[in-house]
Amino acid sequence: MTTSLRRTRRLRGSRMHGWGRSGQHRGSGQQGGHGNAGWKRHKWSWVIRYGIQIQERGFTRPNKKFSQAINIGDLDQQIDNYTFKGFVKQVDGKTEVNLPSAGYTKLLSRGTVNKPLRVLVYYASERAAEKITAAGGEIVPLVKAKEE
Repeated sequence: MTTSLRRTRRLRGSRMHGWGRSGQHRGSGQQGGHGNAGWKRHKWSWVIRYGIQIQERGFTRPNKKFSQAINIGDLDQQIDNYTFKGFVKQVDGKTEVNLPSAGYTKLLSRGTVNKPLRVLVYYASERAAEKITAAGGEIVPLVKAKEE
């Protein structure tokens, strides 16, 4: 077909060439491009707002709620550090650890514990609770307020 007879010739001057608003016809028009397009230009405010790491592949949804977990072995190793930061205090001869103030919501069972710990936490696995009570400690479950 000759160039003069193509549809494009009669659509010169019309911005969308018959495909309506800018997001139609070819893909990702109103999303600002495919994939990682625009992270250094028109999507930069999104990068700042949600802390997206440009170097890493993949995408993390900014509105997804994450739960931070810690293992018993890591907790046992970090006790001195948490004491320095003020997350640990002594109550009735036991070391009381406030995990939500340290940024953790879950206690998991990997590792061992040698001290009697009183752990304040929202969630704890069954094996973690068994290991804490076997060492002479206890788990105090906290009630998490519903987020709206």
